[in-house]
Amino acid sequence: MDAPPTSTSAFAPTPAATPVTAADPSTDPSAGPNPQPYRLRWVVAAVVLGANVMDLLDGTIVNVAAPSIHRDLGGGSATIQWLSAGYTLAFAVLLIAGARLGDIIGRRRLFLVGSAGFTLFSAACSVAPSIGMLIAFRALQGAFGALMIPQGFGLVKQVFDDDAEFDKATGLFGPAAGVAMLAAPVLAGALVDANLWGTGWRLVFLINIPIGVVALAFAIPSLPRGATHPGVRLDFGGVGLIGLALVAIIYPLIQGQTDGWPAWTFALLAAGVVLLLVFLRHERRHRDSALIEPTLLANRTYLSGVAVALALFGAFSGLLLCISLYGQLGEGWSPIHAGLTLTPMVVGMILGMIGSLALVRRLGRHLLHLGIALIAAGTAALALTLTGAQAASTWDLVPGLFLVGAGAGASIGQLFRFILTSVRMDEVGSASGVLEAVQQLSTSLGVAVLGTVFFSVLGHHLATDALRITAWACLLPLAAAFALVFRLPRQPRAEQAE
Repeated sequence: MDAPPTSTSAFAPTPAATPVTAADPSTDPSAGPNPQPYRLRWVVAAVVLGANVMDLLDGTIVNVAAPSIHRDLGGGSATIQWLSAGYTLAFAVLLIAGARLGDIIGRRRLFLVGSAGFTLFSAACSVAPSIGMLIAFRALQGAFGALMIPQGFGLVKQVFDDDAEFDKATGLFGPAAGVAMLAAPVLAGALVDANLWGTGWRLVFLINIPIGVVALAFAIPSLPRGATHPGVRLDFGGVGLIGLALVAIIYPLIQGQTDGWPAWTFALLAAGVVLLLVFLRHERRHRDSALIEPTLLANRTYLSGVAVALALFGAFSGLLLCISLYGQLGEGWSPIHAGLTLTPMVVGMILGMIGSLALVRRLGRHLLHLGIALIAAGTAALALTLTGAQAASTWDLVPGLFLVGAGAGASIGQLFRFILTSVRMDEVGSASGVLEAVQQLSTSLGVAVLGTVFFSVLGHHLATDALRITAWACLLPLAAAFALVFRLPRQPRAEQAE
């Protein structure tokens, strides 16, 4: 998938900024001396929920559809990786800028632009005539998603003055995400197999269009106009630097295997690392318009948490893609068969999330250790199941997939809470945005690195060997994540305060 289905971007508060323009009492529910509850607040919550469901669906269904796209439009193994990485890379680069732009020109306006663009390029993906055009449209989808998603928390918070109602509204997102996670792989497989009107895989992009159109139709009259922050500036230099750095790192990781790892791939990787260092230096020198709160760059505990997220999300998302590829490219499964095969993982993830809520206070950060250990156990179970096997059925993969899902639900579901405990309240907005960008970036890295491992082996060996070696390779980032968790706070902030 493009991103593990645990996105928290809709709830990531944007950084506070001043000065603020005067709000219109007729459109801003918080304006005026005696503010009244916003009449359309539940419509706003539904609109934001619809936007997040679109993002979750789009992130999952493309993995299942990728082999069908490859067969129809052609291209090498790298093109399958780019279908996922192109989206998440654009999303990651522009996500923090999207949150900042929401402060500058208004969340309502940017949400409408983002959702309209996301819907438009979903339609464009469905009619793409070539693999190159489809990848380009996927990147534009991600770019507009990065404008849309960060506005969600601010809009919901703006229209719900009552904390109890706000909690109820945000509480809807978890179950909705769970349903989307459970349904997306099966839905993708069913849509591709149905081949309605001869559309085949194109239906997986068309599914976004009715959701987007309905969300826009309700968003235009319901979203509050609110206030803008004209004093805030967008650091275009920082956006350019981080964008160039990430492309310089991701591009050779994906293309290197296809092109035989020529010298330019290593030169580009080195240039990407240098550009990252230049970006960090740039951020420290431009504190007034920095994309990342400069104090976060000196917070070693927070940076350790970022490293945990990078390793954990990368391992999980890369493995997920390779399992989908194994079924369809290696075993010849139909798309619906491949989608159903992922069901034990998704069920395990939902159960793991539920269990983590009950165990987080008792286990503290050791809950993250437990979750990562379960992922590693599931990954090892997959590898051992495939050892010496000429083929493997869906039922053979069930135990390993369930353990991976349960571990991901337990660890990923609580990870951000522990990381954000290490930052001050005035840093939470920037810190949340960075974590969401890291989640998307790690998906690109996981798809690039583990996808390259998978295709390198698949070209010369059985599909079971390709997935087995990829599974063993996952243990390296998981081990790094397990060790780095020791640097996180023992309890998340809510438990510390009690």
